[in-house]
Amino acid sequence: MKDNSKFPDPVYRDTVLAPLFEGVKTHFAGHMADINRAHLVMLAETGILEAAQAARIAGALQAIEAEVDVPALTYTGAHEDYFFVVEAELKARLGDLGGMLHTARSRNDMDHTLFKLALRARISNTLGLMRALTGALIDKAEAEAGTLIVAYTHGQPAQPSTFGHYLGAMIEVLLRDMARLEAAAEALEHCPMGAAAITTSGFPIDRGRMADLLGFEGPLLNSYGCIASVDYITGLYSALKLVFVHLGRVVQDLAFWSSFEVGQLSVPNALVQISSIMPQKRNPVPIEHMRHLASVAMGRCDMVVGTMHNTPFTDMNDSEGEVQQAGFAAFEAGDRVLALMTAFLPACGIDQAKVARNTDAACITITELADTLVRAEALSFRQAHEIAAATARAVIADGVPLGSGFAAFQAAFRSETGRDADLSADGFATATSARHFVEVRDRPGGPSPRALNAALETYRDGLQELSRAASQRETRHESARARLDDAFGSLSGGAI
Repeated sequence: MKDNSKFPDPVYRDTVLAPLFEGVKTHFAGHMADINRAHLVMLAETGILEAAQAARIAGALQAIEAEVDVPALTYTGAHEDYFFVVEAELKARLGDLGGMLHTARSRNDMDHTLFKLALRARISNTLGLMRALTGALIDKAEAEAGTLIVAYTHGQPAQPSTFGHYLGAMIEVLLRDMARLEAAAEALEHCPMGAAAITTSGFPIDRGRMADLLGFEGPLLNSYGCIASVDYITGLYSALKLVFVHLGRVVQDLAFWSSFEVGQLSVPNALVQISSIMPQKRNPVPIEHMRHLASVAMGRCDMVVGTMHNTPFTDMNDSEGEVQQAGFAAFEAGDRVLALMTAFLPACGIDQAKVARNTDAACITITELADTLVRAEALSFRQAHEIAAATARAVIADGVPLGSGFAAFQAAFRSETGRDADLSADGFATATSARHFVEVRDRPGGPSPRALNAALETYRDGLQELSRAASQRETRHESARARLDDAFGSLSGGAI
């Protein structure tokens, strides 16, 4: 008969505790060591532990870190989780003194602090990759400021623009996405330690000191919220999801632009795979990998946020080890997208012959012809639109470029107005030129070189500001590491 009197049940051990133990070894063991060190320093500084006691515990922690091969540990069920493994090691070395490190804390406040420390490192890496991508795109947009493209709406050729202008739109979204992620990163910067199980402690703990030693801005104030509020998780993964929703839309354009029929995007050989059976095929497969990895990252973010739905506002496993470890995979997939796109887009070019072909075939400069008629011929826009539409229908029917359609334009103008146009053949050629179309659109945010260059300066400033914010946060983390090392090191002499 199965013995149900002893924890853990073998099935619970194998399906829950063992996988969680492996996850802690992989993702949290180093952060737990930092929390142990910081908590010990705080206990000694506040007099909760005597200096001699703190010195002995410090020595034991150092020995454990040096002697225990954490990656080689296997879950046996002898201890519920990795936290108790460390405590058991302390007791083996120090006796009852080993249990004093846990004074005035709980696994509850430790867990959420561990999660924040682990997320802090991952979001720092992702933001660094986003900054690198944005910087590369700003440089590429500057280089391609005069490179004409066909801009599409509803999947159809619409108007001329430039590759630099298109990239500028992408850059603006990236900057906004980074601002959202920066806000999410700042939400990680308050420390739950000292909340203990849920209500803080009767001991004279110094929550501010714990926060300082671990590199946080300060304590997260409400102790109930420290272990119940998971908005630092939901907010972060919601912001992270949007990065890959938005990049995924760009990837769709890249796939469309690189198709044989459109041919606007030229992908270099180093980023093209050749079919194993069809030697004529150039497959820009990095686009497909970016698309599916972006979808994987987005889906994993949804998984994390969805797991929090309809959970109680208290300490619960739904927001802890299992979902956090699964959620880290969202960063892994997303970071691959960012790295790949940073290499891919700057390496690509625009096939100007294909752009010219599609520009002529689709009459995409026709809007400027209508605008010119309003300015030069004193027509209403609706009159001008009718003339331009008739001209476009005629040249498309004849299979000739719009610039060759002056005779068709004259006929359409007379039909609509009952008179000849003042616009000359040269004026018509200018009005229907893709280069002219772009150059006259020099309002803020437009594709003209002057407007785009002004926008790029704004983007550079925005990127520098975001970089400064991240640098300040990372400097605080590094300074805290030095303070923790110094404070913990001083314990071995029995004084702070």
